[in-house]
Amino acid sequence: MALFTLGINHRTAPLTVREQVAFHAEELRRALADLSGSGRVVEAAILSTCNRTELYCQADDPQVAAHWLAEYRRLPLGEIEPYLYTHPDREAVRHAFRVASGLDSMVLGEPQILGQMKEAVRIAREVGALGTTLNKLFQQSFSVAKDVRSTTAIGANIVSMAAASVHLAERIFGSIADQRVLFIGAGEMIGLCATHFAAQKPKQIVIANRTVDRGREMAERYGAVAIRLEDVAERLAEFDIVVSCTASQLPIIGLGLVERAVRLRRHRPIFMVDLAVPRDVEVEVGDLDDVFLYTVDDLAQIVESGLESRQSAVVDAEAIVDGRVEDFLQWLQTRESVPVIRALRDNAERMRRHEMEHALKLLAKGEDPVAVLEHLSHRLTNKYLHAPTQALNQSEANRGEMQALVTRIFNLHREQH
Repeated sequence: MALFTLGINHRTAPLTVREQVAFHAEELRRALADLSGSGRVVEAAILSTCNRTELYCQADDPQVAAHWLAEYRRLPLGEIEPYLYTHPDREAVRHAFRVASGLDSMVLGEPQILGQMKEAVRIAREVGALGTTLNKLFQQSFSVAKDVRSTTAIGANIVSMAAASVHLAERIFGSIADQRVLFIGAGEMIGLCATHFAAQKPKQIVIANRTVDRGREMAERYGAVAIRLEDVAERLAEFDIVVSCTASQLPIIGLGLVERAVRLRRHRPIFMVDLAVPRDVEVEVGDLDDVFLYTVDDLAQIVESGLESRQSAVVDAEAIVDGRVEDFLQWLQTRESVPVIRALRDNAERMRRHEMEHALKLLAKGEDPVAVLEHLSHRLTNKYLHAPTQALNQSEANRGEMQALVTRIFNLHREQH
């Protein structure tokens, strides 16, 4: 049974491809149940973020995951296959550890991926797709991430997508204090962005969400106002900065809507950040003269400037990862021996019970207890040694190897001293 990771991320595929295979929380359970219930895999977990979609699986054939992904998303396999990567066994373990530690992120050392991975594990457990092997893999991944963050400077001077958004907005407006900001959505990413923008004390913060109560909860934390998502169409022109990240499968801000807002603003610029995958804002909006639209891939160019201060910690972090990979692989090899060990013990237990019943019958007949115990011990010894003795006597071509194996298993050299 192979352990592997099949995925697509910001390094292997552009946003236009990634958004076709992304899974939002609302559909993740359904997709995972379909994958684990298909009979193609024994264990599975799906990690899907704006930068990656990865399937962690245990199955006989890694190709089944690629075929399932294409079928589930109704895409020709050949359309996504050039962008996919597969990490088997050791590389799958190493990859999981690196992802959890922020070493494989678009923003080196960013901590958000760890929470997203924990959420993926929680969903897999609830669906019943998580077994002993993947559970151990992810728990070790979380432990490795903790070691990396506590013993290296990998998270120092972190530049997040949220911080990069503020940085870009300041380039355009100079000061955010005079601007009105609209956040669309009320998830974790919007919360991070709201924290960064609120620190700059903008003139107004408004949060639009499909569920008004949830939007109101977030608004209270930032002294903001909550509105319905449907109200965005009428009020878009009021805002200088728009940051969107929802779970919508289709764009919620179209070209016509933004064109109308630009006319009402008399061509004052609008700064827009689309952090959603699939995208919330139609691609054509970026072509408008008075609109500055940035996606997650665009922000990557900004965060690159913060990498140098963290690069020196990568060597130490990778050393921690490599050491823990060996520990996990050793555990995995031990797990492979479990069925044999269990069968060996079950066989020995059957022999013991059988001989015990035989001895009890002799004692019930009034036989001498000492003689019964002697008889019991001889019969057990003969039965336990029958299989290895027979194997030694029947081996011909590999007699030397068999003798060495039996000698090692039974510690015969030690017994001779």
